[in-house]
Amino acid sequence: MKYKINWDAPGITTSLACDKHCAILPLLLSSLPIFSVNIIENIRFEIFMIFLACQIGCLALIHGFQKHHHNVLPIFIFSNGILLLCARQAWHTWQLWFLIPAVISILVAHLLNYILSRKFKQSRVKNNDH
Repeated sequence: MKYKINWDAPGITTSLACDKHCAILPLLLSSLPIFSVNIIENIRFEIFMIFLACQIGCLALIHGFQKHHHNVLPIFIFSNGILLLCARQAWHTWQLWFLIPAVISILVAHLLNYILSRKFKQSRVKNNDH
């Protein structure tokens, strides 16, 4: 049996993890120095998270596009989200204004890709039954 990975699930998970990292970690800012933790404003970590989100998103969205729904809308929404994350890194004074729409865009792109892929699979099964 061939094992297939639904890349939208890890994509949604990493989007939510990024959201939690960016929302909760600043609240813990005052206690982090006690534990010698420096994840906030760590450029390498931030770039790694953007790279990870981009890689997983590309795998999920390209798979959904090629094998299932052939709809470019999820790829367009996801690309805008990644560009907003990159803009957040470039302009730190506007971080929150870029972060919220970026995370929402990436999450919506994965959910839309998932929904479109499921609809395609269901319509294919339905057509094969007749």
